[in-house]
Amino acid sequence: MDTGARGGMPVNDMSGNGMSMNGELTAANEHRAEHRDDRRDARHAAIATRMETLHDELTAFFTRLDGGGTFCEDRWERPGGGGGVARVLSDGTTFEKAGINRSVVMGVLPEAAAQRLGGVGAGSGAGTTQFFATGVSLVVHPRSPMVPTVHLNVRYFELSDKQGALTDRWYGGGTDLTPFYPHEDDPRTFHRALAHMCRRHHPDFYPEYTRWCDRYFVNTHRGNEPRGVGGIFFDHLRPDDPRHGLGDADLQAFITDVARVLTAAYEPIVERRRNAPYGEAERTFQLVRRGRYVEFNLVHDRGTTFGLQTDARVESVLMSLPPLAAWQYAPQYQPDSFEARLIAMLAPRDWL
Repeated sequence: MDTGARGGMPVNDMSGNGMSMNGELTAANEHRAEHRDDRRDARHAAIATRMETLHDELTAFFTRLDGGGTFCEDRWERPGGGGGVARVLSDGTTFEKAGINRSVVMGVLPEAAAQRLGGVGAGSGAGTTQFFATGVSLVVHPRSPMVPTVHLNVRYFELSDKQGALTDRWYGGGTDLTPFYPHEDDPRTFHRALAHMCRRHHPDFYPEYTRWCDRYFVNTHRGNEPRGVGGIFFDHLRPDDPRHGLGDADLQAFITDVARVLTAAYEPIVERRRNAPYGEAERTFQLVRRGRYVEFNLVHDRGTTFGLQTDARVESVLMSLPPLAAWQYAPQYQPDSFEARLIAMLAPRDWL
C-alpha cells in the first residue's frame, strides 16, 4: 500500500483485488467483442449456406434444361481470404457454354474497390475497411441464336471497420435477358414472371428494379446501346430500410426467389425456341451481339471489376464470357431485317 500527500492517507490500489478498473473495462469490451464475433460468424455461415443451396439448385436446373451436358467443377482459394466453386458446362446439347459460380470472400477491401463499391465505411482509408461478400452468379450462352442468353446473380455484402465493428450490409442482384432474334413474346414471358415474383415481396420492387436494369446494362461507349431487353437489377438493399420496411429474413426470401425465378421466366422460352430452325445469317448476328455482351462485361460490369480488384480467380471472374464472339467493322442492317428489328426491340419499354 502506498501513501499519498493527503495527510498520509493510503491511496487505494485496486490491483490487490486482482483487477484494476481499466482491466475490468478491457474484459467487458473483450466479452462484447466475442459476442459480436459470434453473431457475425453465425450470420456469415447462414448466408453462405443459403448461397450453396442456391448454387446446387441452379446447377441441377440447367443440367436438366440442357438435356445432355454436364458441369465440371473447380474449387479455388483467394489469397486474401475465402474462395469459391466454379461450375462450367461446355459444348452442351442446348447451351454452348453455361457457367454458375459461388464464392465466399473476405479480408481487407482494396481502396479502389472500396471507392467503386460504396456503402457506409467504404473508402475511409487504405487498409481500414474489412469486407465479407458471398453470392451466386450465372451466365448461360445457348447454342441456337433463337434462344436468348440469360444472366442472374444474387449477393450479400458486409463492411466493418478495422476493429471488426459492422458499418454496413446489404443485398444485391438481378437477372436480365439478351436475345439475338426479335421474338417479342420472349421478353414478355421473362418480364411477367419477374413482375409476378417481385410483387410477392413488395409492390415497388419490379417497377423500380426494371428501370434500374435498363439504366445499368447499357454500353455507354456505343451510344447508350442496351445489352438486352432488361429484367431487374438492385443493389444496396438494406434490412429495415424505411423505404421498403423489410427485415433481413424478408430480404433473404426475396433474393432466394430471384435465384429461383428462371423456372418461370426462362425455361418456357428455351422450350419453345430450342428446336427452331436458323441459318448462317442468324448465327453470325448472334456472334456479333455476343461481342457487345463481352464489351459490357469487360468495360462496365461492376462484378467483373470487383472480382479483378479483389484478387478473385480470373477464370471464374471471366466465366461470363461466351466461347465464341465476333466483331464486324461498323455493320449496317437493312430496314425491317431481323437484325434491325432486334436492335429496335432492345429499346426500354413496358413489357407487361
